[in-house]
Amino acid sequence: MVQGDLQCEVMSITEDSRQVKPGSVFVAIKGEHQDGHQFVRQAQSQGAVGVVVEEGFERFEPPQGGRSSVLIRVKNSRKALGLLASRLYDMPSAHLQMVGVTGTNGKTTVTYLAKSLLEAQGHHVGLLGTVGYVFGTEHRAASHTTPASVELQGMLNAMVKAGMDVAVMEVSSHALALDRVAGCEFDIVVFTNLTQDHLDFHRTLDEYFQAKVRLFTECVEGKQKTGPKRALVNADDERAPMLLQRCSIPTWTFGLHAPADIQAEDIRLSMGGTEFLVNSPLGRLTISSQLVGEHNVSNMLAAIGIGLEMGMTVPMIERALQSVANVPGRFERIDEGQAFTVVVDYAHTEDALYRLLRAAQAIKQGRIITLFGCGGDRDSGKRPKMGQVASRHSDLVIVTSDNPRTENPHTILSQIEQGIQSLRPEERCPYRIISDRAEAIHAAVAEAKPGDLVLIAGKGHEDYQILGTQKIHFDDREEARKAIHQQMGRA
Repeated sequence: MVQGDLQCEVMSITEDSRQVKPGSVFVAIKGEHQDGHQFVRQAQSQGAVGVVVEEGFERFEPPQGGRSSVLIRVKNSRKALGLLASRLYDMPSAHLQMVGVTGTNGKTTVTYLAKSLLEAQGHHVGLLGTVGYVFGTEHRAASHTTPASVELQGMLNAMVKAGMDVAVMEVSSHALALDRVAGCEFDIVVFTNLTQDHLDFHRTLDEYFQAKVRLFTECVEGKQKTGPKRALVNADDERAPMLLQRCSIPTWTFGLHAPADIQAEDIRLSMGGTEFLVNSPLGRLTISSQLVGEHNVSNMLAAIGIGLEMGMTVPMIERALQSVANVPGRFERIDEGQAFTVVVDYAHTEDALYRLLRAAQAIKQGRIITLFGCGGDRDSGKRPKMGQVASRHSDLVIVTSDNPRTENPHTILSQIEQGIQSLRPEERCPYRIISDRAEAIHAAVAEAKPGDLVLIAGKGHEDYQILGTQKIHFDDREEARKAIHQQMGRA
C-alpha cells in the first residue's frame, strides 16, 4: 500500500535513521535489539522523501511544517530494502555473471579457487567473502561474510563500473535468512556442506538448512536474465537429496564418496599437496594441487564445476588449479625454516576441526599438537563437541581463548573441557588450558619437536581478537612467527 506522491527523486536508501538526509528513503526494519519503526518520525524530520514500513505499522504523522513523506507498507521490509537498493543501483546483478557459494565450511576456498579459474579464462572477477571484498584494484575489509543489502548492491554496482563481468560471493545463512541478497539473481549456486554452526541464530539445524535452500530457489528465480543456470551440490552431504529435490534449476553433483556427476578418484595426499583424477560430464581431469587435505578435494570439485559451467576447457582448469598456492588462513603453512610444521586454519566448527585433523593425520610424520578455542556469545552447543574431536584426533591439545566477546573466557574453556573429560581416558590425549592466546601459541610451538605438526585453529585470516567489547590487533600467523623465532633462537 502506498500513501503519497511517488514522483520524487531518491538519492539514497538506508535502514539507519542516523544516515537519513534530504532525498533518502528510510526502510524501517525490526532488528534484534531495536525496531526501526520507532525512528520513522526522526527520518521524516531529517528530510526522508519516503519511508518503508511493515504492514501493521499505523503511526504516520508528517513532521509539522515539513514536506509529507511517501509511505509504503510492505510485508517484509528487509526484502524491500534489498529490492529497492538493487533498483537504485541499476540492478547490477543483471550485468554480472553471479556465482554464489553457501555451506558451513569451504565457502572461502571455493570462491578463491573460482576466482583464480575464471581469471585464467580471461574474466574480470569481483570477490565478496569472509576474507575481504576484492574487485579490480579495490580491496576492502569484510564487515560480514555477505555485506548488508545496500552495501552489497553498491559494491556490485561498483564492480560493473570497474569493468568486472563476474561476481563470486560467499552467501552466508545469516544473509539468506535476513534477505541481504534480495535483488540479486544468481547464475551458478554451490552447496558445500551443512554441519552444526550458528544455532544461536537459527535455533535448529533444519532452520539453518532451510535458510541455505533459499539460494537454490528464490535467488535463482527472476526475469533479469535469460542465460543458462546451474546448481552444484555436494553429494557427500546427507542433505544433498533434499536440496536436489527443492532446486529449481539444472544441477550437477560433486563428491568423493557418494556417486556424483563430478567425481574424484585415486586421491593422493601429502604435505606438499594433493593429486587426484576427476570424472566430469565434460571429460576427465588430472589435478595436481598445492592445497592440502581431503576436504580441499571437495572444494576443488566445486570450483571445477563452476569452471566447466562457465565454458572452461579441461586443460585450462588443470593449469589454473595447479597455480593456486594457498587461501589466506586456510591450512596456511607458517615456514620460518623450523624443523616442525605450523599450520594456521580457520576451522571453528566441530566438522571443520575434524576435517582439519583428518588432513593432518593423513600427512603427519610426528605428533599433532592442536590449539583451538571457541567464540563467545555464539553457539555454545558445539564447544564440548569440538573438545571431543580435538582430543580424539590429536596427540596434545591446548585449549585457549578465541574471541570471547562479552562471555567469561573461563566459562567457554570449561565447556570445551567438559567435552574432553566426557571421553574415556584411553580415548583422549593429554591437554592443557591456557586462556591467553598468545601464551598458548608460544607454548604449542615450544612443545613441538622435529617432524611434529602444530595446528592453530579457529581464527585463520583474522587479524583481531574481541575481548569484551574491545577489538584488539591479534594475528595467529604473526604470533606463530614470533614463537618460532623465539624457539629457534634458544636452540
